[in-house]
Amino acid sequence: MSHETCPSVKNFLLLDSDGKRVAVKYFSEDWATNSAKENFEKVVFNKTQKTNARTEAEIAMFENNIVVYKFVQDLHFFVTGGDYENELILATVLQAFFDSVGLLLRGNVDKKEALENLDLILLCIDEIVDGGIILETDPNVIAGKVASNSIDSGAPLSEQTLSQALATAREHLARSLLK
Repeated sequence: MSHETCPSVKNFLLLDSDGKRVAVKYFSEDWATNSAKENFEKVVFNKTQKTNARTEAEIAMFENNIVVYKFVQDLHFFVTGGDYENELILATVLQAFFDSVGLLLRGNVDKKEALENLDLILLCIDEIVDGGIILETDPNVIAGKVASNSIDSGAPLSEQTLSQALATAREHLARSLLK
């Protein structure tokens, strides 16, 4: 699909107050190596850390990319799109990510809680965007899908989080050993 017809996202970054990764997901080949990704994250963090993006999202241009960002407590949320993307669409995606994480973490949006629920945050990103294409921006729908995936142990393994899949595998192994 061409970029004129379908809005897309290049990456989601969730960094801590020191600029270290909490959760990141890239959908673009613009950053081919891990060091290029880390360098981009460092540049974005350093250029935005002095701004006051706590009440509403801010928008900036970096390396021919539009970066929309928002901070809460010790977490920094970033969504990146190409310089041809609509800033309002990227801001809507950021707000969906921000609000979905807030709903899933029950308002306790900080680094400790985010790390403890990293699987939910990554599922949140997957519900919002697939391969860079925006799928959903309603935080209630996103949080509902993620919560139902994390609760439903009868779901197929492909729809479970890693920890749930391991627990299911342990159960099946224990049952097979007891027979």
